[in-house]
Amino acid sequence: MIDNLSLPELVAQMFVVRASGCLFDHQIRYPEWEPTASKLRYYLEKLGVGGVILVGGSAAELAVRSHQLQSWAKFPLLLAADIEEGVGQRFAGATWFGPPMAIAEVARHDAGKADQYAEQMGAVTAIEARAIGLNWILAPVVDVNNNPDNPVINVRAFGETPEIVGKLAAAFIRGAGEHPVLTTAKHFPGHGDTAVDSHLELPVLPHSPARLAQVELPSFVEAMAAGVDAVMSAHLLIPAWDAEFPATLSRKILIGKLREELGFEGLIVTDALVMGAIANKYGANEAAVLAAEAGADVLLMPLDAEGAILAVCEAVTQGRLSISQIKDSVKRIWKAKIKVGMLISDPPQPPLAKGGSKNLQSMELIDLSLLANPQARATAVDILRDSLKFGGNLPLQVPKAPENQLLRNLIVVDDVLGCEFLGNHTPAIALPEQFGYELQLIDDRTVAIAENTSAENFSPTLLQIFIRGNCFRGSAGLTEAAQDWFKKLLKTGELQAVLIYGSPYVLEQFLPHLPPSIPYVFCYGQMPAAQSIALEVLFGIDGTGNA
Repeated sequence: MIDNLSLPELVAQMFVVRASGCLFDHQIRYPEWEPTASKLRYYLEKLGVGGVILVGGSAAELAVRSHQLQSWAKFPLLLAADIEEGVGQRFAGATWFGPPMAIAEVARHDAGKADQYAEQMGAVTAIEARAIGLNWILAPVVDVNNNPDNPVINVRAFGETPEIVGKLAAAFIRGAGEHPVLTTAKHFPGHGDTAVDSHLELPVLPHSPARLAQVELPSFVEAMAAGVDAVMSAHLLIPAWDAEFPATLSRKILIGKLREELGFEGLIVTDALVMGAIANKYGANEAAVLAAEAGADVLLMPLDAEGAILAVCEAVTQGRLSISQIKDSVKRIWKAKIKVGMLISDPPQPPLAKGGSKNLQSMELIDLSLLANPQARATAVDILRDSLKFGGNLPLQVPKAPENQLLRNLIVVDDVLGCEFLGNHTPAIALPEQFGYELQLIDDRTVAIAENTSAENFSPTLLQIFIRGNCFRGSAGLTEAAQDWFKKLLKTGELQAVLIYGSPYVLEQFLPHLPPSIPYVFCYGQMPAAQSIALEVLFGIDGTGNA
């Protein structure tokens, strides 16, 4: 079948484009990256693009969206998502787990339970992905986060040592591997020991080959041994291996290290080609050509899909790339598609919208009853509860505020406008309100705090901070706003209690300065379930709302 495809059809199979998970053009949130319906349909129906990575929308919407995309496609599609914390992380309504580092915290006390949690997380993620039409999980993260200042990996990693990361990532892969989905170990050869966000600029990993073999590589080796289907490259410069090209564009690394030395035979997929570490220096189309030359099978998220396809075709015509290498990549891609149950016909069936037969029985796999079942949600809650950290005088004794004072619920977030886990109905806001606390919500764009510390402005304050490493944030640590408020509240004596959601490294920054009597609670998750668990511990609530 592959021999019957034209060069543009072959090359198009190597590309995975980004699209909104929502159904309508007016719902598109990132128009620079997410094409309109007509353009997306053109990519799939006319160009024959091989896959789509989806972001946004509810799980129920995505079930419809995935069927729509498959019906448009010239060839059956790989439908992928960055669901490192379960399907609910990206698509509302499904199960949302805490970040993988929460399971590493459990492993400190009970390795067997942590291994079981990671395997259950993998299985639930796979079941729910298939239930809404996804067939490619862009997880697990197998980077070793041994740099507390890492702005982009942070709690996405399964831990800080290669031993624990490898063990838990392998368990996740085993759990997912019982179901017809693809898994992905990322970001090869290891993005954990960096302090630069590759979404913004190119990090450099300066370590020796011996150190790379000791710390960065073992978790990838273990993931491969567990049967991971794909390995995602990192946008990192590693001078010890290749002083010229970052890993994504380095044949020495993708072929020399990953294929030849480590013996990996599955899919090699790039990290997103729109990321600043690559796009800023090499340009959108040339980056795609260089990645293909380096040995990548799947070229993820080009800024201009059609232009990048034409550029790779031209590279083949010019002799920069061999047609045999392109065909080898497409063979791996089709092998992966067949593994997840796709029927690839020769010649391809017409898209469903044109009246032809379906090229994939995608709707038969969709079953919304498989989403967020009680057992899956209970497992997610157990992981959060078992990884909780707390101290000080608990539970908090809520004072009755004098007439001239307010009880203040001060919530600090990175970006108020992008904060989808908070609302008037969510526990971080609704539960303190029941105890008489009034909300004050600020982010790092808020103007400097007033230094007025007079008694009449004294407000006993519950401080809740939501901070973790996130893409494009550029930092994993405390924001200036969070630091300023913490210092002020300590100075004035207004600080009653602290709740931190997200990064344990933020907790470590606070603890040396926190008086031992002041209660604190830390939770790895930020979602409503995490808020509820943390506040129940703080206020001494039994989970049913009773103190």
